[in-house]
Amino acid sequence: MVNCKLILATVAVVAPIAFAQTFQRLGGCPSLGCILPPDQTDFLAGQYFDIRLEVHAPVNGSEANGGIPDEKFSFTVAKTGEAAVSAASFFNIEEPALERWNFSWYEDLFAQDNKFPSIVRVTSKAYRRVALYKPGEYVATLTYYNHTQTVANWVVRPLSDQKKAKNVIFFIGDGMTTNMITAARLIGHKSINGRYQTTLQMDKFPVLGHQMTHSLDSYITDSANSASALYSGHKSSVNAMGVYADSSADPFDDPKVETIVELLTPLTGHTRLRSQYGALIDQALRGVSNYTWTKFNGPDVFFGAGAEQFLPGAGSWQGKDYYAEFAQAGYTISLNNTSLQTVSNSSKALGIFCTSNLPVWLDRNVYTDVLKTFKNDPSGNKQPALDLPGLKEMTLKAIDILYERGGGKGFFLMCEAASIDKQMHTLDYDRALGDLLELDDTIKATIEKLAALGEINNTLIVITADHGHGFDRNAIGYYANSGLSQYTVQNSSISYNTGVDFPVNWDPRYTLAQGLGANPDHRENFRVHKDAPRIPDTNITGHSHNDFYVNPEDAIDGFIINGTLPTSADQGVHSLTDVPVFALGPCQELFGGVYNNIDIFFNIANCLGLARDDNATGTILANSTGTVTNIPVTGAGRNLSIERKLWTGLMLFQLALGWFMATLIEVDSSMTTTTVTTTATTTATITVTTSTTTTSTATTFTATTFTTIQSTDPVIQKAQ
Repeated sequence: MVNCKLILATVAVVAPIAFAQTFQRLGGCPSLGCILPPDQTDFLAGQYFDIRLEVHAPVNGSEANGGIPDEKFSFTVAKTGEAAVSAASFFNIEEPALERWNFSWYEDLFAQDNKFPSIVRVTSKAYRRVALYKPGEYVATLTYYNHTQTVANWVVRPLSDQKKAKNVIFFIGDGMTTNMITAARLIGHKSINGRYQTTLQMDKFPVLGHQMTHSLDSYITDSANSASALYSGHKSSVNAMGVYADSSADPFDDPKVETIVELLTPLTGHTRLRSQYGALIDQALRGVSNYTWTKFNGPDVFFGAGAEQFLPGAGSWQGKDYYAEFAQAGYTISLNNTSLQTVSNSSKALGIFCTSNLPVWLDRNVYTDVLKTFKNDPSGNKQPALDLPGLKEMTLKAIDILYERGGGKGFFLMCEAASIDKQMHTLDYDRALGDLLELDDTIKATIEKLAALGEINNTLIVITADHGHGFDRNAIGYYANSGLSQYTVQNSSISYNTGVDFPVNWDPRYTLAQGLGANPDHRENFRVHKDAPRIPDTNITGHSHNDFYVNPEDAIDGFIINGTLPTSADQGVHSLTDVPVFALGPCQELFGGVYNNIDIFFNIANCLGLARDDNATGTILANSTGTVTNIPVTGAGRNLSIERKLWTGLMLFQLALGWFMATLIEVDSSMTTTTVTTTATTTATITVTTSTTTTSTATTFTATTFTTIQSTDPVIQKAQ
């Protein structure tokens, strides 16, 4: 059956990736036959993923081949040393339907300037929710156009020997580089004769490494796909989250990969366009609904901002009231910090504290009058939101909820300081460094909280960034004239209580002469922007939206610095620099050295014992008579036939609009073995015996196929 998608996907939809002065037709696909996941992809054993095949037939341009894509292409998969078989046979699934669509792209800047796109016709198939279970090398081969082949070499990483960490906390400083950490230490901690009297909490971590942030098809990455690499072990393209970007017009049909939070909890978020904020919120509440995917049990905690995506109207998904949607699903709703602190730790909680981005630490603690200039109340009443929690308050409350709801059985937490990046983009360095110091203060408070709970020795803490910025101190003059910090010298005319690990003076005579390697034209006075977050460039011509020049109201007593970006850019951009990784706790030794960003996912997954090499469902679905005994239930306990959840998980992070998420599941860690007995009759009779350290129970039920099994025993979960 052919599913026709005769859609012309414009260049804005396909979003081709810049490569010098040329573009790529599709990231990860240099030939006319595309396999996604592409060549050089690694997998965790048992990690679910989709496969997208595309055969391209350019109508015009330098690659034109007549514009008739091959409909009879074939695709095989083989483990090294074994015979190749069709993908449908290899994964024991039905052959998917053939799909068709068209898309357009620009081959280079000349074609773009002349508005002369190349048209490509496509035939495609998508294999949904498959997995590889045995460690080793695999070869996937797409054959098309009279025996032309595209080959993808895949690797399933070796399994971990044992689960070493009970808990994992993953801190992300968005855009945070080593240079920024150095600058934050300089302004937040006093130095006498070249020796710091105190240091950052990060400085005290025993293991330091560096990760390479490059994306699938570019040396310089964005936040969405770099975060996706950290959470899934798979690199992707700009704006993609939890998917490999294909060429179709639909941002939600791209091939997905299972993330670490889905392996643990699960919580879901998959799209080619991270700007689909409303749809991502709906996925977080309900899961992926358009395709079969990991079973979804729902998150337990959402904290952050972006209220316009929750209020009914144009900003939310399908205009729905997501406050009401979450309340109907059993969530307690908080719209300010006071309410947040009164939420029961045993309750599922949604906390949305303002529209747009959460105001930064400097405005919430030092220049508090700035808050009164915003019209960002989460109720949508156009009033300022003044009762705001910070990163530390949300994180500590999330830990309280997680620990109580999970009964101390273990958790996974992600916490992102997103506005480090946002303020670096707008060259507002003081606000960026303030949020970096807030992140470090949150890490310090988290360690103290874990110690009080008796969990510090059971917890792996990892701190890193998703990418870097070209930030440094632009010291004026030679080394001897570069000067020392005035941020740690108390000014008697300024009084605010921001803590020992923050500057005592945010308004010295001379601030750091800070700079970016890639920025737009702007005016600079090297002073703190007290009245509002900085807007260095604006459209003053009245022409197109991408016509930006120096903002005449920014740093009016400064001087103009010529930038290195075109007038279509109003902010600084990311850099290709490696970023630091700090680690403390069980498995900390895995994070030393220099490695790829995807290795962070594999290190955390192995520390939690998430890899699985069993596929009991495949055995039972073969309709053979027999018994599968002693199926190991370790780590996340993820058998495909019987899903016994063995972890309490929490996720806390900040997305593009500055909102946080958390999710939690409760488990019974006493389960040790599962016995499944099947009888191959027209209607199979299946007996499941669950043995724990204290009891043994049997549940018998019938089903025509194992995937339709239903059980009243809460221990038995339907395989998805």
